Amino acid sequence: MELLSENRCFEGVQSVYRHTSEACACDMTFAVYLPPQAKDGPVPCLWYLSGLTCTHENAMTKAGLQAHAAEFGLAVVFPDTSPRGEGVADDEAYDLGQGAGFYVNATKEPWARHFKMYDYIVTELRGLLVEKLPLSGQHGITGHSMGGHGALTIALSNPDRYQSVSAFAPIVNPAASDWGRKQLGAYLGSDEAAWAGHDATFLLKEKGWHSDILIDQGASDQFLDLLKPEAFSAALAETRTPSVMRMQEGYDHSYYFVATFARDHVAWHAERLYELDHLGLGG
Repeated sequence: MELLSENRCFEGVQSVYRHTSEACACDMTFAVYLPPQAKDGPVPCLWYLSGLTCTHENAMTKAGLQAHAAEFGLAVVFPDTSPRGEGVADDEAYDLGQGAGFYVNATKEPWARHFKMYDYIVTELRGLLVEKLPLSGQHGITGHSMGGHGALTIALSNPDRYQSVSAFAPIVNPAASDWGRKQLGAYLGSDEAAWAGHDATFLLKEKGWHSDILIDQGASDQFLDLLKPEAFSAALAETRTPSVMRMQEGYDHSYYFVATFARDHVAWHAERLYELDHLGLGG
């Protein structure tokens, strides 16, 4: 972990690091906020996965999560959204290639060598941070848009590794959306059976979830037809999964929306992760 920057922030520390990733076969940059409580020992960790075109920096600078993380005593990890650099495959479109990893392990060329964001988030980066930083075994995950898709699919597929999950305006049914069919087809191939493991609506019906789920969605989101919140809402009802799914009047898809409800999400995760920490549970 090469330290690129470090700033005091709400009595904690906001840092940016770079490291060489085996999963993505390139250098990856990520950010971590450690709250002041981390000075006294390991703290639970909240992962924030960003959306299309973002890097580690967007949510770090725009979402305002640090103030809430300091209040509730959570570390926050801001990974990048894809592998990057010379020699890493890319596409002219903003929604494929660099900046658009979709949190899957690509199996098709030219993406297969580098685009292993699923393994990177679930295994490699987590292992590195737990080894190097004062993080406890309790981890929650959230994200926005493509990152909300990543948070839900990763949590639903790894309930032993994530004790809480939430999302902001997530892409919840990518197998039935132009924000998903294009990318899943490119990364995983044309066999749609391979897509089901990266579709939150399918996964919830197949696997269920061990706790409850929080989702905020802007009712004035310009991308509502691509996000398909009604599909996931129906799956929540069908599986009788405890949940809070809020349509927020007047809010769009921007970071202003994320920042408005960020405290609610940090508090949601802290309540669940610290309860688990107190009980000695968690992976």
